[in-house]
Amino acid sequence: MTTLVVHPAARALSGSVPVPGDTAIALRAILFGALGRGETHAAGLPRTGPVAALARCLRALGVGIREASPADWVIDGVGLRGLRAPDAPLDCGDCVAAASLLAGVLAAQHFASCVTGSGALAGLDLTSLVAPLRARGAVVVSSGAPRAESTRLPLAIGPLAEGRELSPLEHTSEVADPRVKGALLLSGLYADGPTIFREPSVSADHTERILAALDAPIRAIGPVVRVDPAGWSGAWPAFRTTVPGDRAAAAYLVAAAQLVPGSRVTVRGVATNPTCSGFLEIARDLGAGLHVEPHGEVLGEPIADLVAWCAEPRAATIGGEPVARAGDALPAACAIAAVARGTTRIRVLEDASTTLDAAATVLRAFGVECTAGADGLAIRGRGASLAPADVDGGGDPYIAMAASVLALAASGPSRIRNAGVIAARFPKFVATLRALGTSIDVQAP
Repeated sequence: MTTLVVHPAARALSGSVPVPGDTAIALRAILFGALGRGETHAAGLPRTGPVAALARCLRALGVGIREASPADWVIDGVGLRGLRAPDAPLDCGDCVAAASLLAGVLAAQHFASCVTGSGALAGLDLTSLVAPLRARGAVVVSSGAPRAESTRLPLAIGPLAEGRELSPLEHTSEVADPRVKGALLLSGLYADGPTIFREPSVSADHTERILAALDAPIRAIGPVVRVDPAGWSGAWPAFRTTVPGDRAAAAYLVAAAQLVPGSRVTVRGVATNPTCSGFLEIARDLGAGLHVEPHGEVLGEPIADLVAWCAEPRAATIGGEPVARAGDALPAACAIAAVARGTTRIRVLEDASTTLDAAATVLRAFGVECTAGADGLAIRGRGASLAPADVDGGGDPYIAMAASVLALAASGPSRIRNAGVIAARFPKFVATLRALGTSIDVQAP
């Protein structure tokens, strides 16, 4: 079990640093490169489990992928109709996004395949994905359950009968879910009529943006998206792209700058898609020193440098869509609230309550008063001096990163146990903090 011993910041943090590529965008870059025609070059890919899992699955489906370097790949696209039947089940690891997007593509194929996974994915109920795919004529059954109506992995998919295509679909989702949305839109590229997807609010729109950038037949108006392949060529060309930086990873460096007086940190080339950049809104509401310097778009995704400095954060009341769009960066927002003046209140959303509970446990370990109630979580900021702590990352890389950032403002060294999980999302987290001027010891198991 890897333990980090984080020493209080002895001086202001300073520097300009990158963060790993955004995994959600990387997955789509790889998949769309595989389904394009020609040689796609994708740089800046993160070295994460989901990216490796998707690459294995695509290779099994006949896609050539060569690594010029660990972060720079060449993908030999086979086109929408060029995939081949795999010889074994396609293991997506614990990545729901990879499994969902693949299922959307495989549902339209005239060969049989099987999608499986591990960890949280293995026991996940995929009804929200499987039901609409079945409704448009896809053959999707659980091969690991005695009842055919089961929607848990492993999923046996296809084949569609020769001469048959997926039917049109109009689907209204009860929740905003970018993975189901992306899968249904992808399946719609193969359908013999339009696909219309509605959701209660706009979820992360990475799939829509890359489809639009590649001139695929897609239109989006707020939470309603339409794909209609009628009259479309059915193909897009290969492309070159550099995956922008992970917004969640960047959030913890922005938070670190708020906790150490005098700090000024620039995080380069970060994805700032507004549908999943709730942290930026929350940080501004908390009075964080933060400036976003735009640098154009890549495959429809806006990119910017984040310039952060310590500006004595203030308390705020936070809720609604910014919390939903913060995602994995929410613990970083809690870390800023820990040193803000006054009491910050964060309204709990059902899918964020577990994260907030874990964040509250860590905050209390650093001497920060937290009160959980029916209306959410209240964090009473302590100012710039926290108590040293001995905490467990709990198997969550973002909780472990939040704890590491909080430790910079403590009055003595803190221990972050079970911190090895950070490497799964931000492999150079410790090295990056050290480059900015921190002192962190790593105790290997």
